[in-house]
Amino acid sequence: MTKATTAPGPQHLRALARANEVRLARAELKRRVHEGELDVARVILDTPDEALTMTLADLLTSQRRWGHTRCRKLLQAIPMSEGKAVGTMTERQRHALADALSRQSQDAAATRRRTDALEGALA
Repeated sequence: MTKATTAPGPQHLRALARANEVRLARAELKRRVHEGELDVARVILDTPDEALTMTLADLLTSQRRWGHTRCRKLLQAIPMSEGKAVGTMTERQRHALADALSRQSQDAAATRRRTDALEGALA
């Protein structure tokens, strides 16, 4: 005969504690993305546990200068829903989004270089 084991504490308290852990981990992930310590394309390709149930909109808008409009335009070009959870993306979708993000990043860098060159020429 096997004995039943019980987990310590009521189930709802364990669920609340786990939910709090996930919220804190997501907040840290979003902070690191916002500060530029972590690349969103890398998060999408590697998908840490705390990002599995995050929506694409939540992850993308955690970047500096990214709002709902920029997020929507990028996802419409792929096409993908803003409400899609990162963990439910297929490999093809992950690579398509990561490629689109890197292209957009390269375009932004080129624009900054042109702007800096023009400002230098005018000074």
